[in-house]
Amino acid sequence: MAGKKRHSRVEIASKLAQANDLATQGKLQSEIARTLGVSVMTLHRWRKAAAGPQPVHEAGQPDRTRGGRDRIAELQLENARLRRLVTDLLLEKIKLEEAGGTFGQVNDSKNAGPGWPRAS
Repeated sequence: MAGKKRHSRVEIASKLAQANDLATQGKLQSEIARTLGVSVMTLHRWRKAAAGPQPVHEAGQPDRTRGGRDRIAELQLENARLRRLVTDLLLEKIKLEEAGGTFGQVNDSKNAGPGWPRAS
């Protein structure tokens, strides 16, 4: 069994910079890893450990360098932000209902139930 090759921090930084350049050219992650002579998993671990700037992609181009976990994390953050927004709006609605009385309620005679007095 062959021993593992260890890359120095300088080599890793250099290869990550090269990988980012290739990613901006639209290369697939598997092509980038093959060009650098490392596995896709090694490239992923290096990127995760570095947590440095990721390649910037124009709108409309899929980001092929990021895994599904990153997308899930982004969606979870967005979901949490949207939940906070909904909560804030509901609290504001409750405050308005308490201050105004009938916010959001319709008091038409056609919507009144059988026990309600009808307008003449």
